[in-house]
Amino acid sequence: MHDTNLLQLIIDDFAPAQQLLELLQTESLALHGRDMPLLEEILARKQALIILLEQHGSKRSEILASLNLPTNRQGLEQLASESSIGEQLLSKSDLLTDLIAQCQAANVNNGQSIQVQQAATANQLKILNGGEPPALYDASGTFAKPAKPRTFSQA
Repeated sequence: MHDTNLLQLIIDDFAPAQQLLELLQTESLALHGRDMPLLEEILARKQALIILLEQHGSKRSEILASLNLPTNRQGLEQLASESSIGEQLLSKSDLLTDLIAQCQAANVNNGQSIQVQQAATANQLKILNGGEPPALYDASGTFAKPAKPRTFSQA
């Protein structure tokens, strides 16, 4: 009975995990286009899917813990070895693990894209604000006084 419940929870996670992967791919496009309204919508949908996946993950862990099994792959393998649907349990679990790994990889790529855009924005703001004053000497050979930072209206 526990094995069938566990299998059903794994199967139930395929749709949300696939939706999450698609959202992360859409998020990548929205990040490159800097489409803020779309990014806000994606964020809300991502959060709901992540919460659902976390809840199912907790339920799977609870099932394994209630059987005094480790709440990891080893515990799942032990349960599968005693179950008539053990092979199906392991194969579906592997598929879900692969799908979640794809989501994590897409999320890492999106995070890197955000960091690149933040650096570019910071550089643009530095240029608009007058940047760092150059460390130069004036005509008399003394160190030049740093220029006052400009306001945005003067840039």
